[in-house]
Amino acid sequence: MKKLTSYFFPLGHSDLILQFARRDIEAKYRQSWLGMAWLLLAPLLMLTIYTLVFRHIFQVRWAPPEEGNLAFALRLYTGLLIFNFFAECVNRAPSLMLEQPHLIKKVVFPLEILPWATVLSACVQLLIGAAILLVLHLIGLGNIPLSALALPLVWLPLLPLCLGLTWLLSAVGLFIRDIGQIVSLTMSALVFISPVFFPVEVLPAKVQEWMWLNPLAPIMTQTRTVLLQGQWPDWGQFGLSLAVCTLVAAVGAVVFKRLREGFSDVI
Repeated sequence: MKKLTSYFFPLGHSDLILQFARRDIEAKYRQSWLGMAWLLLAPLLMLTIYTLVFRHIFQVRWAPPEEGNLAFALRLYTGLLIFNFFAECVNRAPSLMLEQPHLIKKVVFPLEILPWATVLSACVQLLIGAAILLVLHLIGLGNIPLSALALPLVWLPLLPLCLGLTWLLSAVGLFIRDIGQIVSLTMSALVFISPVFFPVEVLPAKVQEWMWLNPLAPIMTQTRTVLLQGQWPDWGQFGLSLAVCTLVAAVGAVVFKRLREGFSDVI
């Protein structure tokens, strides 16, 4: 139990995690002309394209129907921001251990910190996206509601959720190489069956019950609640979301710990 606890609180390896996270961020943009500027440009371009496609080509309307382009873009962007963070972590997970064969062969290296570095690297883009979201909200709507202070808490379940899935998929992906393709296809479908482009409330009651089984649904909904509606989150829903995501993290950590002994045999 003590060793499993170190998965969740790797305080002794914080410097190593930061080093791997920084190296991961630098590797993404090292060969590009604009470099780290893509951290700012990518979300802005994504926001513009999706707003154009869904607002003006597909004629998607959000309640209230008379809202302007910026209000629509903010609703859309909140969902995309969360989904892209989740997808960044999960898509990377199946190949995470395959990319580090030299570390697997080092018996004393704490492999469980690699998912932490991956999630921390994705957090940088999430935070930049959040800053853009707040600035656009301030420009377009004139103020930022006090309830926006709850945004870090609303996003807190994302941390154990992504860590748990990264531990799980990185361990299983080393033994079953098809996991990467399965995850990629799942992510392509998940973006359309998550409340990214629509609110949960527009769905039939029976479909809504199934939608809430998606752990991203309450996080996306609560984000719009605290930021765009100026209301404090539903604390009961938040507590349930955090509990479910923590359970996912625990399962992922247990699977990773049990499979870790066989990593060097299949690498």
